[in-house]
Amino acid sequence: MSEAKRFTIADIARLAGVSPGAVSFALNGRPGVSEETRQRILTIADQYEWQPSSTARALVGARAGVVGFAVNRPARTLGTEAFFTDLIAGVQSSLAQRRISLQLVVVPSMDEEIATYRRWHSANQVDGVIVLDPREDDPRPAILGSLGLPAIVIGGRPSSAEDPATIWLDDAQAAQSVFGYLAGLGHRRIVYISGPEEYEHARLRAGVLTELADREVAGEAIATDYSPLEVSSVMRGLLSRRERPTAVVFDNDVMAIAGLRVAQEMGVPVPAELSLASFDDSVVTGLVHPSITCLTRDTFRLGEHAAEFLLEQLDAPAILPDRSGPRPVLTVRDSTGRPQA
Repeated sequence: MSEAKRFTIADIARLAGVSPGAVSFALNGRPGVSEETRQRILTIADQYEWQPSSTARALVGARAGVVGFAVNRPARTLGTEAFFTDLIAGVQSSLAQRRISLQLVVVPSMDEEIATYRRWHSANQVDGVIVLDPREDDPRPAILGSLGLPAIVIGGRPSSAEDPATIWLDDAQAAQSVFGYLAGLGHRRIVYISGPEEYEHARLRAGVLTELADREVAGEAIATDYSPLEVSSVMRGLLSRRERPTAVVFDNDVMAIAGLRVAQEMGVPVPAELSLASFDDSVVTGLVHPSITCLTRDTFRLGEHAAEFLLEQLDAPAILPDRSGPRPVLTVRDSTGRPQA
């Protein structure tokens, strides 16, 4: 039996009464056609279940209609973090409105992340990428630039000249709001339990804690791999000290809940003897007892912003200026209070 004839862009153009070029513009979310025409073309494409030919696309250098997102985090911990589920949902929501797909991969190392970008570029699999977790001496901006692969970085501060544009969250200001609040309550022994110390946001937050020395705050930063297992081990060590911290701040909500569980296990009342806070919020932090003080941000909207920013970058002749992301606010709950005299 012969294979059914493939439904092509030319077929869509004939049914829509437009040129193949107009169909290409509409399917790739590019300007050049009216919204009414774009919707007519998309309806026909859906009706006939049109799919782009990756072979033809690579030959003509056309857009893939795909955005890449390589996440370098432990796969076991990734699914438990509300930040990632909300971020990815926001990215997907924005792309889906333009019929653009998201190719998400979880990689175990920086080398594998870079290798993924090279594979995507050589096969014309993605039009651009979203980059997460900037690091000190990060090799990715230069490599993406050499490949000519458009990118938007989600980071904690503006990007350097000639690097990909950043949608930034001002992690220094966010850290001021969390650590400053605890210092204002009277806490003088504050520990920050972070992810890997090479991450830019971890260094920025730890730097802000160090600066509180002028307020007689003894700050300490401890890096972990984000896993509840390692966080629990660190917390047991902290709470076994002769002079325990009076406040502990965690990088994310799962870490904070793990820390709260250890405090309860060891009979340390929260917040009477220990205050806890998190740099990420989720539904769960408001449901545990005591509920956890968190830095609350619209992560879904951050994902939407990042996707929209990247799509604009694809059509821009040069690197766009950086943009600021949704501003976080401190949500004070039951896990923080004044330290005992």
